[in-house]
Amino acid sequence: MLILPAEHREAMIAHARAGLPQEACGLFAGELGEDGARTVRAVYCLANTDESSRHFSMAPEEQFRAVKDMRGKGFVLLGNFHSHPETPARPSGEDIRLAFDPSLSYVIVSLQGDVPVVKSFFIRGGVALEEPLGV
Repeated sequence: MLILPAEHREAMIAHARAGLPQEACGLFAGELGEDGARTVRAVYCLANTDESSRHFSMAPEEQFRAVKDMRGKGFVLLGNFHSHPETPARPSGEDIRLAFDPSLSYVIVSLQGDVPVVKSFFIRGGVALEEPLGV
């Protein structure tokens, strides 16, 4: 289970809205619990260097700064997030193809409707499995 406190969920949504009409993206970090729960403690809003409404890339220098900061705080990388400005909160074929680490959570913020939808997925072996999301 990924525990996503409301303040961090709202930070992801705000970043997604600010990035419109393009996809927005970022990383998130936190703590691993003994019970297997993973709690988000920091969100890193990064630029979409692709400047696209259909896909995203994160600048390596921004990623390095984020990882350095999270390590300095004693956090671990838990996953990444990106927005879908006009499509549902589910991984696209490209999202699945580019998922590089099966241990990470892949959070998608959909702005398709009036109310943002946030979902988390594990992507393993080309298959996306929705991960329980606690707030």
